[in-house]
Amino acid sequence: MTKALFAMAALACLAATPAPLTAHATDTNDTMRRIRDPQGGLIVIAHRGCHDPAPWHGWGSAPENSALALQRCAQMGVDVMETDVHKTRDGTLVIMHDDTVDRMTEGKGAIEKLTLAQIKALHLRANEGGVTAPLTDQTMLTLDEMLALAKGRIVLNLDVKAMIYAEVVDAVMRAGAADRVIVKTFGGLGSAPLASIAPFDKVPFAVIPMSADDRGLDIPEVMTRQMTGPHKPVAFELPVVPVEALPAIADKARALKVRVWVNTLFQGFVIGAGNDIDALRKPDAVWGDLYRRGVTMIQTDDPEAMLRFRDGGHL
Repeated sequence: MTKALFAMAALACLAATPAPLTAHATDTNDTMRRIRDPQGGLIVIAHRGCHDPAPWHGWGSAPENSALALQRCAQMGVDVMETDVHKTRDGTLVIMHDDTVDRMTEGKGAIEKLTLAQIKALHLRANEGGVTAPLTDQTMLTLDEMLALAKGRIVLNLDVKAMIYAEVVDAVMRAGAADRVIVKTFGGLGSAPLASIAPFDKVPFAVIPMSADDRGLDIPEVMTRQMTGPHKPVAFELPVVPVEALPAIADKARALKVRVWVNTLFQGFVIGAGNDIDALRKPDAVWGDLYRRGVTMIQTDDPEAMLRFRDGGHL
C-alpha cells in the first residue's frame, strides 16, 4: 500500500470518530507565542512544505520547498514549514534541499556553480522529484521570495545548508522577519552557548544537539549548556536517538522550560517510536505517544494527517 493510501485510510479512521476541530490561528505572532510556551500544545512542522498529496483537501502533490507547498501549508493551518537554504554562484540565497538541482529540476549541476538566472530558468519536479517525476510550473524561490510569501501566514524553519548563517540572518532582518523564523543549527558539549554568538543573538533558533554518545546520554547536558544566558533556543531538535533516551531528555526540557522537537520522517529519528508510515496506520501510537512522552514539536511529511489527529481532539 502506498503512503497516499495509508493517508486516506488514516483520515477515514479519524473522520469516523467525529470531534469538533480546534483550529489554531495561522497568524505567525500567535504561532511564535505558542512555540515559546512549552505548554502551548503540539506544533506541527511540515518537512520541506506540504508536498505530499493531501487527500482530505482533494490535493495532489506539490514540489517540495515550493511556493505551492507553502501555500498549501498555510491553507491547512500548519504551524511551521521547514525549508532549506543554499547560495548561488552569484551570491543569491535560494531554497533547495540538495546541493545540486539534479533531483528536483530538469537541470544538472551544483547550486554554488550556477547563477540565479540559470536556476530561475529551471522548473521544479512534482513532490520529492527524481527523473520520473513530472515537471511543474513552479520554479526555485529565493530566500527573499520565500520570506515574503510566508509573511503573516506561516513560521519558517530555515535549515541552512552551508556556512552562510550570517547572510541568511541578514536577509531575515532586512525582510522584517526576525520573529517569524526559526534558524536551525548544531551545538555540542564543546560549543559555547550559541545565543551569545552572532547571528543567533538576533533570531529565534533551534539547536540540534551533537551527541558524542550513540545512546544520546549527553544530550541533557548539552541542553543545559545551551540554555544559559538571557537569549535561549526555542527548541532542541533531536538527532537519531533510541526511545530509551527520551525520558531523561524530556525531564530536562521540562526543567529548562523548552520544547523537544522530533522528526518522524524516513525511518523515524527516535528509534523504536515509529515513523510517518506507522503514524498513518496508528497516529496515536506514534504522534500521540511521542507527545505524551514530552515531545511537543513534530516534523512530518504528512502534515494533513497530523493536523487531523491533533485538531480532532485526539490529544
